[in-house]
Amino acid sequence: MTQPFLSIIIPAHNEERRLSQTLEQVFAFLETQPYSAEVIVVENGSTDRTLAIAQEYALRYPALHVIHEEQRGKGNAVRRGMLAARGAYRFMCDADLSMSIDQLPLFLPPAAQADLMIASREARGAERIGEPLYRHLGGRLINLAIRLLILPGMHDTQCGFKCFTADAAQRLFSRQTLIGWSFDIEILYLARRYRLTIQEVPIRWRFDAATKLSVIRDALRMIRDIFVIHANALRGCYD
Repeated sequence: MTQPFLSIIIPAHNEERRLSQTLEQVFAFLETQPYSAEVIVVENGSTDRTLAIAQEYALRYPALHVIHEEQRGKGNAVRRGMLAARGAYRFMCDADLSMSIDQLPLFLPPAAQADLMIASREARGAERIGEPLYRHLGGRLINLAIRLLILPGMHDTQCGFKCFTADAAQRLFSRQTLIGWSFDIEILYLARRYRLTIQEVPIRWRFDAATKLSVIRDALRMIRDIFVIHANALRGCYD
């Protein structure tokens, strides 16, 4: 089969409310683009109709592939999708489309000149829309801890929109060990360890009140996982 230019990977856990609209927007956008593309929805451990909705759309769109993964964890879902993808570029995309899909060209050539292109809500030119002050401050405190403990100089590691070259995706996700929310930190740590190039992309981002992120709970998990990453490195897991 001919390699598509782009793969879009959408992790989906209990996304029956948002998935239909997201897929409609993604395929409407792709119809306007000159390149070939595939979309991979990785449903992981949902208890609602997420899987059924994804499968229904797959009947409408041959370029849509659905992976059913029983083990929960966003990191696990993204890894499954990245390693199953065939695209020369592989774009991870949150199901809420808090970054509108029409910004995707910013992550691809000719704009893209790096192994990893990561969306940033903090880079110069970025715009945050509708985010409560307490959420913004909580996010900045989490990022401060991440910068101090493992990724100095990186101001937005957790935004759910990132693009990888095929080689970078294969190299990084085949080494990934974390399956939860902190997987982004591990992937970026590995990218720096392997001396891959990383480019931040300022985006227009809209806060979704239905977000599943809990500032306190997930901050504690991330700090714990940072120490797991350091322990993995000492044991040679990433060599």
